[in-house]
Amino acid sequence: MDTISVEHQMTLWMVNDVPARMVYADKRWLITDTPTRLRHSVWTAPAESSLGLYGWRFQGTDDNGLSLIFDVYKAEDGWHVHKAYDY
Repeated sequence: MDTISVEHQMTLWMVNDVPARMVYADKRWLITDTPTRLRHSVWTAPAESSLGLYGWRFQGTDDNGLSLIFDVYKAEDGWHVHKAYDY
């Protein structure tokens, strides 16, 4: 399994508070599995952080059929990809 770790802008759309699609690395990604909520205990955050960090893990598939597993988290300035896995 390869891990891709590059910072790109991301936009995440939710349906009923669950990820449904996103734009990341200039590609459109459709969420093609059932997202799993990641609680704050998964993330490394400074003790003084009061953000209540949380995120999601899901499979996204682009328009060309490429599927990756994404770990995303919400910060003060929006959603970010923490890791993307090529399985």
